Parts: sequence; structure tokens; C-alpha cells
Amino acid sequence: VQLQASGGGLVQAGGSLRLSCAASGRTFSSYAMGWFRQTPGKEREFVAAVSRSGGTRYYADSVKGRFTIARDNAKSTLYLAMNSLKPEDTAVYYCAADMVFKSTELVKTRLDEYANWGQGTLVTVSS
Repeated sequence: VQLQASGGGLVQAGGSLRLSCAASGRTFSSYAMGWFRQTPGKEREFVAAVSRSGGTRYYADSVKGRFTIARDNAKSTLYLAMNSLKPEDTAVYYCAADMVFKSTELVKTRLDEYANWGQGTLVTVSS
């Protein structure tokens, strides 16, 4: 599967952005999906994950209550709605996909669980 992330940009603290990740090449609904982020000099970190069905979601504590992950399997697209943005949310955001063969509710939260990555989209939150 090929992944193309978009929607990043510059926003003031307290503002909102919605990231999108368009998938192509394989059946999107076969993949558990996730969002990660990375700042210079730091390791890529988990942000949010969603199961194949979209029914199970999991968030990093740092974004819980502010970010919402969702997917539209008919459109082969993953989303990340980000509200109440903080300067510390500034990072390159990456979408990731990994095929899951049985469970429709499994979520994956570790980098090494994902085999497919998008190119990243930069989010900058000014104070």
C-alpha cells in the first residue's frame, strides 16, 4: 500500500488542523492504521491508532481529548483531527499502515509494528 499524507501547515496555538492520509494499491480496510510524529533530534512517537473497522481507537496520553483519529474505508483515507493545538505538537506527522489478517478491532501502537509509511506532513504550531 502507498500512503500520501497531507493537511499540515502553520497554525496558532489553540487552533485546529485536519490531516489526511490517502492510501492506494491494496484494500484499505485490510490495514490497521496509525499516526506518528517526529521532531528533529527525537525518536518518532506514537500519536493515535485505529483498527481496520474504525471501531477501536487508541491515543497517546499527550493528545487524548484533543485529537481524533478516523478512517473512511470507502474513500481509502485516514484522518487526524487536531484541536486545541499546542506548540509542543509541532512535528512532522506520518501515517502508517499494517495489514491485519483476522481481527477487525486490533490496534497497533509501536513503530516496529508498521510495515508501510507515508512521507510525512509538517505541522507547526506558533505560540
